[in-house]
Amino acid sequence: MLPVSRSSPAYHHGNLQAALEDAALELLENQPAARISLREVARRAGVSHNAPYHHFGDRAALLGALGVRAMADLLAAQEEAVARTSGPVERVRALGAAYVGYAAAHPQAFALIFDPEYCAAGQPSQEMAPLIARNEELLGGQVAELVEEPRFAGSDPAALAASLWSTVHGMATLVVLGHLPREAAEPALVALLG
Repeated sequence: MLPVSRSSPAYHHGNLQAALEDAALELLENQPAARISLREVARRAGVSHNAPYHHFGDRAALLGALGVRAMADLLAAQEEAVARTSGPVERVRALGAAYVGYAAAHPQAFALIFDPEYCAAGQPSQEMAPLIARNEELLGGQVAELVEEPRFAGSDPAALAASLWSTVHGMATLVVLGHLPREAAEPALVALLG
């Protein structure tokens, strides 16, 4: 008769990488990325403290993955806002409101998207680059329609897109930092775009 092992079966989590990212995103809702540790993420996911190292070589790799997921969520929020709105001016306002709304609802994730330690300007990761390109295409496409409106006729689309993004990003940052109430974003966008 063969001996029967009395040890417990090996722990199997299913999709451990996604579970670790989900746990880290939950932590990111209440604390900045700088305070998140792999050990804390493992504890939150209910796995051993070494488990994250099988999917992320280090903390920076995990935070880079979170930045990609946050960018995908920000992009989805903007795309959904544009899709359910009609009219060029209204779509650009909706795009801006979704941007500010995402930042207000997820300030730590929003900060991580633009943290140069994890997404250096001009040097995005292979995973982040297509999301950035889609975001730029989304804004560029909306601005291309906006410059067909009489009020914006003759505007340089690239300059207008840069101006709008800068304004909305500044507004989002002020909302996140508590210097501007979230409710002020919509009227500010109306004042900006008419």
